[in-house]
Amino acid sequence: MHSSPMIRAIAHEDYDRWLPLWDGYNSFYGRSGPTALPPEVTATTWARFFDADEPVHALVAEQDGKLIGLVHYLFHRTTTTIAPICYLNDLFTSEAARGKGVGRALIEAVYTEARRAGSPRAYWQTHETNTTAQALYNKVAERSGFIVYRKTL
Repeated sequence: MHSSPMIRAIAHEDYDRWLPLWDGYNSFYGRSGPTALPPEVTATTWARFFDADEPVHALVAEQDGKLIGLVHYLFHRTTTTIAPICYLNDLFTSEAARGKGVGRALIEAVYTEARRAGSPRAYWQTHETNTTAQALYNKVAERSGFIVYRKTL
């Protein structure tokens, strides 16, 4: 019998269980093999979770001693509010955890942390082809209608 997943802050000792989820997330978005993130990006990302001066945070979903999901989020200033806005940067669950409420629980946990920080809004992006995730996102948030532009420099 499986226990319910527990959503909690990431801990230093989670690295070896977090890394396969992080790698899976990056692979999903085409950042693997020759286009993989440099190891220093992963190392810096990991270190930021534990640096009190960084606005970057991480939560994990744990079930039966295994990490089955991750969410990374950060707070940033904006010109439209005084309080910082919460940006949900990365969300990923193991394949076995999909469709079982883990992604929703991770998003709801970010909402809780954003409220605790006084943030008036949380937002995120997903790829237009990620229709599976969009089915969930359409239930827990509103589409903003904004289109994202970017330029690699």
